[in-house]
Amino acid sequence: MSGLGGQGVVTAASILGSAAVLDGKNVIVNPFFGAEKRLAPAESYVRISDESIFDSGEILYPDIIMVFHPDVILQGKSYTMPFFSGIKRDGVIVVNSASELSFTDDENHRLAELNVSVHFFPATDTAREIAGTELATNVAMLGALLGVTGLVSYDSVETSLRQRFGGKAKFVASGTTAALDDAVKKQYDKIEKLLDSNSKVLKVSYDRAMSSVAAATGA
Repeated sequence: MSGLGGQGVVTAASILGSAAVLDGKNVIVNPFFGAEKRLAPAESYVRISDESIFDSGEILYPDIIMVFHPDVILQGKSYTMPFFSGIKRDGVIVVNSASELSFTDDENHRLAELNVSVHFFPATDTAREIAGTELATNVAMLGALLGVTGLVSYDSVETSLRQRFGGKAKFVASGTTAALDDAVKKQYDKIEKLLDSNSKVLKVSYDRAMSSVAAATGA
């Protein structure tokens, strides 16, 4: 997962990892960020497997890449360039963008050579539409990921989401991550309103991403 500070990339990774655990998978989540400030590059790596996991840290050869902000691609705001560096054959890329981004001829050739599918999804627009705040962009991205890949079960992500914002347990990667959680909560009068709003964002994003994939494949 690659994005900018303040987008909840680390939180999204934590929610996804917890959901995979609920599905009975082995998981390791590794957040990585530099200067803790808004709009600085932020990345998080999530390993999910049926087998034991012995590696940790940066994932050099990902199966899936999630890009939370177009500037990761357009402005090179990433710790790894090009943004799809190391992606495996038949990999999947999900980009938060309301429109398709233009890649160079070399990038298009390389992606086609590896049979990588690139999916553009308006996560921030969806978050604003459904939740009334772009702070739900990370939840919209998780919904899009599920709709495109089915990587983990929808129910487990929804449960993980509720545990994250409604329970006492909190994975805190940094003071900034904790502050972002608090900022999200302050957008709502009650926790239940927050949970309901995020659940709606997750569901709408999931359904729209599934429909988009079905339309593209003729399924």
